[in-house]
Amino acid sequence: MKPRVLTTLLIAATLSCGGGAKVTGAGTGPGGGASPGDDAGDSKAPIASTDPALAARRAFQNPGGMWMPRQMTLPVHARNLTAMGVAIDAAALADPLGAPLGAVVSLGGCTGSFVSPDGLIITNHHCVQTALQVNATPDHNYVETGYLARTRADELPAGPAQRVYVTLGARDVTGEVMKGIADITDPGKRTKAIEQREKALVAACEKGRPGIRCEVESFYRAAELQLIETLEIKDVRLVHAPRRSIGNYGGEIDNWAWPRHTGDYAFLRAYVAKDGASAEPSPGNVPYQPKHWLKVASTPLAESGFVLVAGYPGSTERVTTYSEVQFDVDFTFPQRIEQIQEAYDALDVLQRKGGMTAIKAGMFKQFVQNALENQQGTLEGLKRGDALARKQALDEKVRAWASQSGREEYARAIDALEATFVDERRTAKQDNVFNRAVGGSGMLQVAHLLVRMAEERQKKDADRKAGFQERDLPDLIAQQKQVAAQFDAEIDRVFLKLGLMRALAQPEAERPWLATLLGAKKGEAVTEALVDRRIAEWYEATTLTDEKVRLELLTRGTTRKLKASKDPIIKAALAMRPLLKALEERNERRAGDRLLLAPKYAVAMREALDGALAPDANSTLRVTYGTVKRRGEGRPFTVVSEIPAKDKGEEPFDAPQALLDAAKAKRWGRYADPALGEVPVDFLSDVDTTGGNSGSPTLDGKGELVGLLFDGTIESVSSDVVFDPVITRSIHTDIRYVLWTMDLIDGADHLLTEMGVTPSLP
Repeated sequence: MKPRVLTTLLIAATLSCGGGAKVTGAGTGPGGGASPGDDAGDSKAPIASTDPALAARRAFQNPGGMWMPRQMTLPVHARNLTAMGVAIDAAALADPLGAPLGAVVSLGGCTGSFVSPDGLIITNHHCVQTALQVNATPDHNYVETGYLARTRADELPAGPAQRVYVTLGARDVTGEVMKGIADITDPGKRTKAIEQREKALVAACEKGRPGIRCEVESFYRAAELQLIETLEIKDVRLVHAPRRSIGNYGGEIDNWAWPRHTGDYAFLRAYVAKDGASAEPSPGNVPYQPKHWLKVASTPLAESGFVLVAGYPGSTERVTTYSEVQFDVDFTFPQRIEQIQEAYDALDVLQRKGGMTAIKAGMFKQFVQNALENQQGTLEGLKRGDALARKQALDEKVRAWASQSGREEYARAIDALEATFVDERRTAKQDNVFNRAVGGSGMLQVAHLLVRMAEERQKKDADRKAGFQERDLPDLIAQQKQVAAQFDAEIDRVFLKLGLMRALAQPEAERPWLATLLGAKKGEAVTEALVDRRIAEWYEATTLTDEKVRLELLTRGTTRKLKASKDPIIKAALAMRPLLKALEERNERRAGDRLLLAPKYAVAMREALDGALAPDANSTLRVTYGTVKRRGEGRPFTVVSEIPAKDKGEEPFDAPQALLDAAKAKRWGRYADPALGEVPVDFLSDVDTTGGNSGSPTLDGKGELVGLLFDGTIESVSSDVVFDPVITRSIHTDIRYVLWTMDLIDGADHLLTEMGVTPSLP
């Protein structure tokens, strides 16, 4: 779950831390939908005696892997899909532009998928929290009440920075980027050379193609580089989100837990210019017409049923050395957990204050709490059982492969890579404290952005640092516009103080920069009183809370103009710029060393595993598959009738009365599962997913939509580092519950019809 813009700034500071094969289930023309099927069941259903592939699915143990589409042609996947009775051909799953993968899009931190020919996108409720919040007012708190656009004209802007990214293609550019890099002896210059080559490739890709976004992405620790093209859709509108008491039912108590009864779904719509090109938001834009969209499943899902998840997972850390993981267990995770807990506690207090501060604090708190439990669960999981021992055994297997005759370059590279980690760890604690304080607030980060943009503006565009070129300016402007809707000075001040106080608690010799940041006079003691005074002065005098000021400086600011500014936050950012530049240069040198070393380790791991290794997640399109599978006792499905028993009439167990009444009256309509006897709510599977997969469509063996991935169990999160097939489970909202609540509770019949589903409840 990767929040955007200001939420990203706050949490990042806290964490410092075209055609193709046609497949049944992916719409390729009008009428790409269907009503839910009439047959379903669990392992006791008649399917057991009629399905010859059931035994194979029951025996399947997911080895883990968020696979690049092209890897789906590996023999191991072809064997698995055939044995499990999957109708989709592996070649179709290897085509990111065909059906069904062509219907899956990135939302810049979450995943969504087209479910109609008119650009309707289904995703998770928690993925549209920003869209709800930016449209909320004290009188209309959409975060709480949800929202439904009765007509296209009622659809609301999802926020200036909300994007939909439609993958258009990819090509391998490893040779173009890496040729001759080893001949550059200075590691810092090596890093800069790589960046220059990547920028040139991106510029050539985007030249004369407005609306097309190109990026060079790294796989296997830069052993492979791909130039990926996407259509960047900028006009994104909120169509529907259920009320919080459905979309986030169970709240923090049930987060990362099972059993679950959460209707974590929502809808957006993508708009473009009349010619189909990407365009800025405008009343004259029209719904985007995707080449492919998903069809609601016509066959019910049951226990041991095949499921496939396609999405844009954010990051994992599996292609790593044992020492990297051990250091994270000993230092990184404990530090992150401590800092996130501080942020959570502060937001908890602010949420009780009422007004817009409370609404914004509540939204941020949801993201922070999610991150907190994730990090705690990862640390506990790595310490539990044999996770570290298994990681160490894999590391030894990699080194054993590299030690064989003729592979000396790999062995030397692995040893040298380890030396870079030892060097980095010497200053890890001080670096963590520095980053947390210097990036401790949204406004301070804005000031750093303005200072750096002014510095880069003096250069030719091709020579500017990536992220500060003309191609980046529209998105930076959109982010600043979104800041206006999300920023709250009281929250920002609290976050800033947390970072400054953490720095103040360190020995004075380890934080000489703190006096510079706070503008302490010569001989003046750096104390909590000074911290409080500076924060008060900064937020009283700053002009950066004015959107016009930020945009003027972002688009036309110069270093001379900034130096003449009396704004205290800008002055603080200017004072810190030399230190930040030195840190950047040091990090570039380290990165330059690892450019020649880390790929060797990744390749050695892949070879030691006979090629069956997925690269770490990096927010690019991936495919993972498995089965509906329980964990321990109980069913892998939850059902609506369990909600009244769980409900307490108060947050977070406060389902709408209409839902409770329908459950009591057993008003299931056609959405009931015959084997379960009612409407399923959520289900478990053993697919391999992580943050960024939120909102990913869950498909059956025909490529039809059966659910939405929205969470995992707390025991599963450590699989981001060391995958464990025994305990790893993902949690999905069943599409039948989505349809039932849309029909019965929300009155979203027009959206059901658009998806090809016939409403059945009065």
